[in-house]
Amino acid sequence: MECVLTEPLYLDHAATTPMTPAAVAAVREGMAMWANPSSPHAAGRAARAALEAARARIADAYGWRHEVLLTSGASESLAIALGRCTAARRIVSAVEHDAVLRAGGRAAVLPVDPQGRVDPGALGDVSGALVAVQWCNSETGVTQNIPDIAAAVHAGGGLLLVDAAQMPASEELATLADFVAVSAHKRGGPPGTGALLVRDVATLHPSGGQERGYRPGTENLPGALGHAAALAEAEPDHRARRARLDDAVRRSGGLVVAEDTARHPAIGAYRMPGVAAAAQLIRFDMQGIAVSAGSACASGSLKPSHVLRAMGWGEDASREVVRVSFGRTTSDADVERFIVAWRGVARATGRFAA
Repeated sequence: MECVLTEPLYLDHAATTPMTPAAVAAVREGMAMWANPSSPHAAGRAARAALEAARARIADAYGWRHEVLLTSGASESLAIALGRCTAARRIVSAVEHDAVLRAGGRAAVLPVDPQGRVDPGALGDVSGALVAVQWCNSETGVTQNIPDIAAAVHAGGGLLLVDAAQMPASEELATLADFVAVSAHKRGGPPGTGALLVRDVATLHPSGGQERGYRPGTENLPGALGHAAALAEAEPDHRARRARLDDAVRRSGGLVVAEDTARHPAIGAYRMPGVAAAAQLIRFDMQGIAVSAGSACASGSLKPSHVLRAMGWGEDASREVVRVSFGRTTSDADVERFIVAWRGVARATGRFAA
């Protein structure tokens, strides 16, 4: 009997998404410019000019008119802001990415409601504090009310750090945040590069070295060029696809995480009651379908999701949730294929309801 291989279906774009052709071409261009951008000779000056042009394009994509520090990604950007901000205190929401929780040290923790949202009116004393709030949660897709949070933080005399790694390039943050962490590989750029947008460098302790003295190490010119190229490409609108998946999961006996609040149109989290996420992932993987259980940094952990726990979920229920996320390559047919697969797993485990 001939063995028929299942065509791979990638639905884990929130972990990382394929590089766009324009980003690949830009990285190749940068790799041909081998000189160190900090070197004073002609080749170095050419590399520096290309690096600064990429920096300017990244800034323009976010409508940012302040400092842009090029980093190795959002995790490093968050670590720089949390580790070196001049603010005396740190406050983080309970649903932040692991990178924030690690870098925040003994930060005070803001609770969230059952939908995973921070209440801007319940921030408490933020004077002299750096407050970190993720714009879009990487596990659930829940988006925070950044304008109201920013207003409350600034009225209270604090600074706001926004993790925008999961969000498309937008000018919305330009007048709201004091620090913004962004990542290239979530947006179709190369892995290992990102940026920290800084409103006022006086609020950061310098470290010496490159990047205006705020990040040591040779600059990643190919990465910066690829990041800038990816940001120039529009993101598709996945609202109808995610709505279709939400509806199908509900009709099939599953639960949509945080279905009653604003969520990223390309990220959905779904519970299959009575079936562990690990078992679901194995069954989907056997069909060539890649999804995840939580964020990429935590999906291999045996611990229940701290995000779902902060939202009031029990330990057992939080272990039954998988994340499905769309990207530029996701089609309507891909969503339909996953729906069929989801129902098949539910039926095989006795959980199919419709």
